[in-house]
Amino acid sequence: MDLAYIPSPSESVWHLGPIPIRAYALCLIAGIVAACWIAEARMRARGAPKWAVLDLAVWAVPFGIVGARIYHVFTSPDAYFGPDGDPWKALAVWEGGLGIPGAVALGAVGVWLGCRQLKLPFGMVADACVPGVPVGQAIGRLGNWFNQELYGKPLDAWWAIAIDADHRVAGYSQYASFHPTFLYELLWNLGVALVLILADRRWKFGAGRAVALFVVLYWTGRFWIEGLRIDPAEDFAGLRLNQWVSIVVVAAALAYLLFVRGTRQVFVLDGGERVTVAWNSAEAEAAGYVDGALPKGAEPGEIESAAYEAESEADDAPDRPEDDAVPDEPTAEDAAAADDPADAGKTRDDS
Repeated sequence: MDLAYIPSPSESVWHLGPIPIRAYALCLIAGIVAACWIAEARMRARGAPKWAVLDLAVWAVPFGIVGARIYHVFTSPDAYFGPDGDPWKALAVWEGGLGIPGAVALGAVGVWLGCRQLKLPFGMVADACVPGVPVGQAIGRLGNWFNQELYGKPLDAWWAIAIDADHRVAGYSQYASFHPTFLYELLWNLGVALVLILADRRWKFGAGRAVALFVVLYWTGRFWIEGLRIDPAEDFAGLRLNQWVSIVVVAAALAYLLFVRGTRQVFVLDGGERVTVAWNSAEAEAAGYVDGALPKGAEPGEIESAAYEAESEADDAPDRPEDDAVPDEPTAEDAAAADDPADAGKTRDDS
């Protein structure tokens, strides 16, 4: 192996007694944890209940895994239903093969169901959580590195990935190094997450617009990365299926961004119940929000409390003593008396 290339791990499975520990599964778990951590922090900044993201993950994660596997099998059917395929392998998730589009689509359905259970607005939750999605995807892509899969066309460069002979795609056995397309997507996803966070901080997205921006950014990168891949996949008119999906969903997401308007919503407490208000409303300011987010560790205050306290302070303020009252303007007679020394002395004696 040429040390100028990026090496592939020699092992992807370790055994703890009879239990196999697979690197692919560990990467997926790490990605899910990272996505949940980011989502939890952003949800709390909007006043959501603590650990609501974990309740949502109970729905989203299994839905996402099922959706990812279905999409993979749909886009690569020959490996399972072709002449040399094994249909039972369609259930072997641990061997790799998860389609991100299916994970996002069906995972979103799981989040929607969870939001209904928790009585949380789905659009608000989706906008808050979406920057964690590409971070989780990026970490999950490391599983492809361990499995020596999802690489691209042959490449002779220092950043090329070295692939063992028994993991090379049929027809490319004479090549030793390839485009590390999983690494391209990993780096692209981290960039997408950064752009989402900065753009949301600047424009305070609402009504699912942050999700639409994610779709545009992610699938734009996926289009050119997909064009480099050589693993078997369905294609049509010279483009792989995922490239056609990219074109359709990017167009739809751009239309959504152009025609749908909405601003960030945050939670405030109204009589002990969480209700949503605009991030720049008087209610949000009274509840402690600063630039559309709560300070770290803070809880949204009661929206009635600020007005009540201000009114109480006004009622409890001490009346101004009469001695502090502004004196009346002097009259003409007072001025004349002040100019007459006799009157002035008499006034002093009388006092």
